[in-house]
Amino acid sequence: MINKVEICGVNTAKLPVISNEEQKELLKDIKNGNMIARETFINGNLRLVLSIIKRFYARGENADDLFQVGCIGLIKAMDNFDLSQNCQFSTYAVPMIIGEVKRYLRDNNTIRVSRSIRDLAYKVLAEKEKFLKQTNREPTIEELSNLLEMPKEDIIMSLEAIQIPVSLQEPTGNKDTDTILVQDQISDKKNSDEYWAEKITIAEAMKKLNEKEKMIISKRFFEGRTQIEVAAEIGISQAQVSRLEKNAIGHIKRIYH
Repeated sequence: MINKVEICGVNTAKLPVISNEEQKELLKDIKNGNMIARETFINGNLRLVLSIIKRFYARGENADDLFQVGCIGLIKAMDNFDLSQNCQFSTYAVPMIIGEVKRYLRDNNTIRVSRSIRDLAYKVLAEKEKFLKQTNREPTIEELSNLLEMPKEDIIMSLEAIQIPVSLQEPTGNKDTDTILVQDQISDKKNSDEYWAEKITIAEAMKKLNEKEKMIISKRFFEGRTQIEVAAEIGISQAQVSRLEKNAIGHIKRIYH
C-alpha cells in the first residue's frame, strides 16, 4: 500500500507542486470565486495530503479512503484559511487534515478494532495501573515497552485504538472541586490554542520557549503528532507532555496577548 502510485484515480507520482507565493495568489483568486484557481490550488496540495495519510497506513486502512478523507480536510482548510494571518497554509492545513483523518478512524473504530488489538490494549492498561500503584507515577511508553517486552509502536497503536468519543456532558475533575463539564472546557475560536498558533508569528514565538517546550510544540503543531506519540519519542509520560504543552502555550499567550 505504501508504494501505491494511483490513489482514487490520481497518479501520485505526477502530482504538481506550487510555491508559497503561488499559493498566496491562488488563495486571493479563490476568495474572489475563481473556480479554476480553486482546482489548481487543491491539485497543488495533494502531495501534502499524501504525506499525511502515509502515517496511518500501519492501521490497515484503505489508502483510497484515507486519501479522500484527507482531501476533505484540505478543502476545509482552504475554505477557512485567513490570508491576513502571518502563517503558511501548510502550517494551518496539516492539523486540520490530520484531524479529519482521525475523526474518520474514530467513527469507524467500533467495527474495525480487532479482538487481538483490544486484548493487547487491556493488557497495557493493566500493566500501566500496576506500575502507577507501585511507583505513584505513570509509566512512559518506553517503560511499558520494556515491562511487556513489546514494540513501542504496538503499545501506542493499541491504546489509540480503544479510545472512544467523550460526551460533552461528562464531568471532569474530582469530587472535591466544583463540577466542570467537558463542554465548559471548550473555548470559542478566538481563545483556542489553534487560534493562537495561527495568530502569532510562529518562528518568533518558538524562540521564547525552552528546548523541551520547543520540541513538544513542534511535534504537536507542526508534525501533527498525538501526545502519546510525543511521549514515546522523548521518553516521558503523556501527562507530562500535556503539562509542558499547556505551559508553552500559556507562555506564548502571555507574551503576545
